[in-house]
Amino acid sequence: MGAVALVGFMAAGIAWADVDQGSIANGGRLYDKWYKVVKAEKPAAVHPLYPAAANPKIAEAPDATWRCKECHGWDGLGKDGAYSSGKHATGIVGINGMIGGDPAAVVAILKSDGHGFGDKLSDQDMTDLANFVVSGQIDWAPYVDAASKASLGDAVAGGQVFNTVCVGCHGLEGKLPKEMPPLGSLVSNPWEVMHKILNGQPAESMPALRAIDHQVAANVLAYLATLPKE
Repeated sequence: MGAVALVGFMAAGIAWADVDQGSIANGGRLYDKWYKVVKAEKPAAVHPLYPAAANPKIAEAPDATWRCKECHGWDGLGKDGAYSSGKHATGIVGINGMIGGDPAAVVAILKSDGHGFGDKLSDQDMTDLANFVVSGQIDWAPYVDAASKASLGDAVAGGQVFNTVCVGCHGLEGKLPKEMPPLGSLVSNPWEVMHKILNGQPAESMPALRAIDHQVAANVLAYLATLPKE
Protein backbone atom coordinates (compact mmCIF):
# COMPACT_ATOMS: atom_id res chain seq x y z
CA MET A 1 0.00 0.00 0.00
CA GLY A 2 1.33 3.42 -0.93
CA ALA A 3 2.26 5.95 1.72
CA VAL A 4 -0.58 8.30 0.74
CA ALA A 5 -3.20 5.58 1.02
CA LEU A 6 -1.75 4.37 4.30
CA VAL A 7 -1.88 7.86 5.76
CA GLY A 8 -5.46 8.08 4.53
CA PHE A 9 -6.41 4.92 6.38
CA MET A 10 -4.67 6.13 9.54
CA ALA A 11 -6.26 9.57 9.42
CA ALA A 12 -9.68 8.09 8.86
CA GLY A 13 -9.25 5.72 11.76
CA ILE A 14 -8.42 8.57 14.09
CA ALA A 15 -10.91 11.17 12.87
CA TRP A 16 -13.87 8.88 12.34
CA ALA A 17 -13.43 6.26 15.03
CA ASP A 18 -16.77 7.23 16.60
CA VAL A 19 -18.74 7.09 13.33
CA ASP A 20 -19.93 3.87 11.67
CA GLN A 21 -18.58 4.35 8.17
CA GLY A 22 -20.23 1.14 6.97
CA SER A 23 -23.62 2.49 8.00
CA ILE A 24 -22.93 5.79 6.27
CA ALA A 25 -21.79 4.05 3.07
CA ASN A 26 -24.94 1.95 2.99
CA GLY A 27 -26.91 5.14 3.55
CA GLY A 28 -25.12 6.65 0.57
CA ARG A 29 -26.15 3.73 -1.61
CA LEU A 30 -29.74 4.06 -0.38
CA TYR A 31 -29.62 7.78 -1.20
CA ASP A 32 -28.53 6.75 -4.68
CA LYS A 33 -31.12 4.06 -5.47
CA TRP A 34 -32.72 2.56 -2.37
CA TYR A 35 -35.04 0.14 -4.19
CA LYS A 36 -32.08 -1.54 -5.84
CA VAL A 37 -30.28 -1.87 -2.50
CA VAL A 38 -33.26 -3.51 -0.79
CA LYS A 39 -34.19 -5.50 -3.91
CA ALA A 40 -37.67 -3.98 -4.13
CA GLU A 41 -39.81 -3.37 -7.19
CA LYS A 42 -39.32 0.00 -8.84
CA PRO A 43 -41.97 2.48 -7.68
CA ALA A 44 -44.61 2.73 -10.41
CA ALA A 45 -45.99 6.16 -9.53
CA VAL A 46 -44.34 9.57 -9.27
CA HIS A 47 -43.32 10.50 -5.72
CA PRO A 48 -46.04 12.69 -4.14
CA LEU A 49 -43.56 15.45 -3.28
CA TYR A 50 -42.04 15.64 -6.75
CA PRO A 51 -43.17 18.85 -8.51
CA ALA A 52 -44.85 17.70 -11.73
CA ALA A 53 -43.89 20.87 -13.59
CA ALA A 54 -40.19 20.26 -13.00
CA ASN A 55 -39.88 17.63 -15.71
CA PRO A 56 -43.02 16.70 -17.69
CA LYS A 57 -41.27 13.62 -19.08
CA ILE A 58 -40.61 12.19 -15.62
CA ALA A 59 -43.85 10.19 -15.82
CA GLU A 60 -42.00 7.93 -18.25
CA ALA A 61 -39.61 6.96 -15.44
CA PRO A 62 -41.52 7.55 -12.18
CA ASP A 63 -39.08 5.46 -10.13
CA ALA A 64 -36.46 8.18 -10.65
CA THR A 65 -38.52 10.57 -8.53
CA TRP A 66 -38.12 8.23 -5.55
CA ARG A 67 -34.33 8.49 -5.61
CA CYS A 68 -33.16 10.92 -2.93
CA LYS A 69 -30.55 12.33 -5.26
CA GLU A 70 -33.18 13.28 -7.85
CA CYS A 71 -34.49 16.15 -5.73
CA HIS A 72 -31.62 16.82 -3.34
CA GLY A 73 -28.74 16.34 -5.78
CA TRP A 74 -25.59 14.26 -5.71
CA ASP A 75 -23.95 17.20 -3.97
CA GLY A 76 -26.73 17.39 -1.36
CA LEU A 77 -27.33 21.05 -2.19
CA GLY A 78 -30.63 20.70 -4.02
CA LYS A 79 -31.78 23.92 -5.71
CA ASP A 80 -28.58 25.68 -4.63
CA GLY A 81 -26.17 23.20 -6.19
CA ALA A 82 -25.59 21.36 -9.45
CA TYR A 83 -29.35 20.82 -9.81
CA SER A 84 -30.13 24.53 -9.67
CA SER A 85 -30.97 24.32 -13.37
CA GLY A 86 -31.37 21.72 -16.09
CA LYS A 87 -33.55 18.64 -16.40
CA HIS A 88 -33.01 17.65 -12.76
CA ALA A 89 -33.97 21.04 -11.31
CA THR A 90 -36.95 20.78 -8.96
CA GLY A 91 -36.59 23.84 -6.75
CA ILE A 92 -36.35 21.55 -3.72
CA VAL A 93 -33.87 22.36 -0.97
CA GLY A 94 -30.81 20.25 -0.27
CA ILE A 95 -30.07 18.06 2.72
CA ASN A 96 -27.00 20.07 3.71
CA GLY A 97 -29.02 21.88 6.37
CA MET A 98 -29.18 18.63 8.35
CA ILE A 99 -25.42 18.11 8.60
CA GLY A 100 -24.52 17.43 12.22
CA GLY A 101 -28.16 17.08 13.21
CA ASP A 102 -30.12 14.34 14.94
CA PRO A 103 -30.46 11.12 12.92
CA ALA A 104 -33.79 10.47 14.64
CA ALA A 105 -35.17 13.67 13.12
CA VAL A 106 -34.18 12.45 9.66
CA VAL A 107 -35.84 9.08 10.29
CA ALA A 108 -39.01 10.90 11.34
CA ILE A 109 -39.01 12.79 8.02
CA LEU A 110 -38.46 9.57 6.08
CA LYS A 111 -41.42 7.97 7.86
CA SER A 112 -43.70 10.98 7.36
CA ASP A 113 -46.67 10.73 5.02
CA GLY A 114 -44.97 13.13 2.64
CA HIS A 115 -41.80 11.13 2.11
CA GLY A 116 -43.54 7.80 2.53
CA PHE A 117 -40.64 5.47 3.32
CA GLY A 118 -42.13 3.97 6.48
CA ASP A 119 -43.19 0.77 4.72
CA LYS A 120 -40.34 0.67 2.22
CA LEU A 121 -37.17 0.65 4.31
CA SER A 122 -36.24 -1.35 7.37
CA ASP A 123 -35.41 0.45 10.60
CA GLN A 124 -31.72 -0.26 10.01
CA ASP A 125 -31.82 1.08 6.47
CA MET A 126 -33.55 4.25 7.65
CA THR A 127 -30.89 4.63 10.34
CA ASP A 128 -28.16 4.18 7.74
CA LEU A 129 -29.74 6.74 5.42
CA ALA A 130 -30.11 9.15 8.32
CA ASN A 131 -26.46 8.62 9.28
CA PHE A 132 -25.45 9.47 5.73
CA VAL A 133 -27.50 12.68 5.79
CA VAL A 134 -26.21 13.77 9.19
CA SER A 135 -22.61 12.53 9.13
CA GLY A 136 -21.78 11.49 5.58
CA GLN A 137 -22.05 14.67 3.53
CA ILE A 138 -18.80 16.31 2.52
CA ASP A 139 -17.57 19.78 1.68
CA TRP A 140 -17.06 19.46 -2.06
CA ALA A 141 -14.94 22.59 -2.48
CA PRO A 142 -11.55 20.92 -1.83
CA TYR A 143 -12.30 18.12 -4.28
CA VAL A 144 -14.36 19.48 -7.20
CA ASP A 145 -14.29 22.82 -8.99
CA ALA A 146 -17.99 23.62 -9.31
CA ALA A 147 -17.56 25.91 -12.32
CA SER A 148 -15.49 23.59 -14.51
CA LYS A 149 -16.68 20.32 -12.92
CA ALA A 150 -13.04 19.22 -12.82
CA SER A 151 -11.62 17.14 -10.02
CA LEU A 152 -9.03 18.92 -7.91
CA GLY A 153 -7.36 15.61 -7.14
CA ASP A 154 -3.98 14.24 -8.19
CA ALA A 155 -4.48 12.06 -11.27
CA VAL A 156 -1.12 10.31 -10.86
CA ALA A 157 -1.91 9.29 -7.29
CA GLY A 158 -5.41 8.33 -8.39
CA GLY A 159 -3.99 6.05 -11.05
CA GLN A 160 -2.10 4.10 -8.40
CA VAL A 161 -5.37 3.42 -6.60
CA PHE A 162 -7.37 2.69 -9.74
CA ASN A 163 -4.79 0.26 -11.08
CA THR A 164 -4.82 -1.75 -7.86
CA VAL A 165 -8.32 -1.43 -6.40
CA CYS A 166 -10.54 -0.79 -9.42
CA VAL A 167 -8.83 -2.38 -12.41
CA GLY A 168 -10.05 -5.91 -11.68
CA CYS A 169 -13.66 -4.97 -12.48
CA HIS A 170 -13.25 -1.92 -14.72
CA GLY A 171 -10.17 -2.84 -16.77
CA LEU A 172 -7.12 -0.71 -17.48
CA GLU A 173 -9.08 1.67 -19.71
CA GLY A 174 -12.19 1.82 -17.52
CA LYS A 175 -14.35 0.21 -20.21
CA LEU A 176 -15.71 -2.65 -18.14
CA PRO A 177 -18.29 -3.96 -17.44
CA LYS A 178 -19.46 -3.81 -21.04
CA GLU A 179 -23.04 -2.91 -20.08
CA MET A 180 -22.02 0.44 -18.61
CA PRO A 181 -20.51 3.53 -20.27
CA PRO A 182 -16.72 3.98 -20.17
CA LEU A 183 -15.72 5.56 -16.86
CA GLY A 184 -13.93 8.35 -18.68
CA SER A 185 -17.26 9.51 -20.11
CA LEU A 186 -18.88 9.88 -16.68
CA VAL A 187 -16.66 12.57 -15.16
CA SER A 188 -18.90 15.37 -16.46
CA ASN A 189 -20.94 14.63 -13.33
CA PRO A 190 -18.11 14.54 -10.77
CA TRP A 191 -20.45 14.60 -7.78
CA GLU A 192 -22.18 11.39 -8.84
CA VAL A 193 -18.92 9.61 -9.63
CA MET A 194 -17.27 10.61 -6.35
CA HIS A 195 -20.43 9.68 -4.45
CA LYS A 196 -20.16 6.19 -5.89
CA ILE A 197 -16.41 5.98 -5.23
CA LEU A 198 -17.05 6.86 -1.59
CA ASN A 199 -20.14 4.72 -1.03
CA GLY A 200 -20.14 2.03 -3.70
CA GLN A 201 -22.69 1.12 -6.36
CA PRO A 202 -26.14 -0.07 -5.20
CA ALA A 203 -26.48 -3.87 -5.24
CA GLU A 204 -23.01 -4.34 -6.74
CA SER A 205 -19.72 -5.57 -5.29
CA MET A 206 -17.97 -2.23 -5.83
CA PRO A 207 -15.93 -1.34 -2.73
CA ALA A 208 -16.68 1.89 -0.88
CA LEU A 209 -13.64 4.06 -0.15
CA ARG A 210 -15.45 6.15 2.45
CA ALA A 211 -13.32 5.01 5.39
CA ILE A 212 -10.13 6.43 3.90
CA ASP A 213 -9.14 10.04 3.29
CA HIS A 214 -11.64 11.49 0.80
CA GLN A 215 -8.73 12.99 -1.11
CA VAL A 216 -8.06 9.45 -2.35
CA ALA A 217 -11.51 9.38 -3.98
CA ALA A 218 -10.87 12.80 -5.53
CA ASN A 219 -7.58 11.49 -6.90
CA VAL A 220 -9.34 8.52 -8.48
CA LEU A 221 -11.91 10.90 -9.99
CA ALA A 222 -9.07 12.97 -11.49
CA TYR A 223 -7.53 9.83 -12.98
CA LEU A 224 -10.83 8.77 -14.55
CA ALA A 225 -10.77 12.02 -16.53
CA THR A 226 -7.63 10.75 -18.29
CA LEU A 227 -9.30 7.55 -19.49
CA PRO A 228 -10.96 7.06 -22.90
CA LYS A 229 -14.45 8.50 -23.20
CA GLU A 230 -15.48 6.04 -25.90
